[in-house]
Amino acid sequence: MTIPLGYFETLSNWGRWGADDQLGTLNHITDGVRLAAARSVRHGRSVSCAWEITTPGDMERSTTTIPYAVDMPGAENMPARFHSDRRWGFTNERLAVTYHGNTVTHLDAPSHLFWDGRLYNGRPHSAVDPDTGAAWAAVTAAADGIVTHGVLLDIAAVRGVPWLEPGEGAFPADLEQAERRQGVQVRPGDAVLLRTGYGRARRETGDNAGFTQAGWHASCLPWLYEREVALIGADTPQDVQPSGYGDILMPVHAVGLVAMGLWLLDNCDLEACATTAAVLNQWDFHLTVAPLRLAATSGSPANPIATF
Repeated sequence: MTIPLGYFETLSNWGRWGADDQLGTLNHITDGVRLAAARSVRHGRSVSCAWEITTPGDMERSTTTIPYAVDMPGAENMPARFHSDRRWGFTNERLAVTYHGNTVTHLDAPSHLFWDGRLYNGRPHSAVDPDTGAAWAAVTAAADGIVTHGVLLDIAAVRGVPWLEPGEGAFPADLEQAERRQGVQVRPGDAVLLRTGYGRARRETGDNAGFTQAGWHASCLPWLYEREVALIGADTPQDVQPSGYGDILMPVHAVGLVAMGLWLLDNCDLEACATTAAVLNQWDFHLTVAPLRLAATSGSPANPIATF
């Protein structure tokens, strides 16, 4: 199958917002979209859409505990008033997290992927230097935060199953059936979160996403382009695996990030969001994603917050 390769041309946003644009589909989030998102808060209830980053495993952690601050190295050089307070201590941590992958909830910026040596908007892959990082389309392009109207599409519920099996993809027909079932419609500037039920499977079976997983099928890309979606997320690393296309391993990542400039939220935990949506009978919400301002990086760990 070769359709996804054609998508690099037909779904391209290169030059759409100017030759120097680094925001990509986040340009769909206008002031009006943010105001409309605020009006979707009808209950005041907020939930996290992220997994906890655990240690050991997802994170390397070095912890220093000082029971009494006056005993810390170098305390003798602190101001005299520091020595008069002998009751407080503190803990300090040094953390290392490899967030790209199949476990940590994180945001992918367009600089995360190249295709034929090119980044989003036609920049050469050399704009990402091994030593100095991404000089183009880094996560800091979204330093002001991603604040928009969010929609959860529960594909597992549409199909009447607890979760989609690994290798099962969500298709445009599934998206539209979820819209009808839930009484919502995806609009320009929206963030669309796809629930396959993997969060439930992970809790009940202990399974961890590998190289075979449920997720977005590549045929959803034109649907997302036409709806002018700003951001997509999933409770897996996005792409159904195997993709069904021998010439492109992860078409949603490749076409989305490189051609469309579509920002991705990988590995969300959408179980609390889906439960809350069902209880309130409200499948849209105010979504806030505030990536860390990590200079010259291709993404960031994230804690997306849905407020109903």
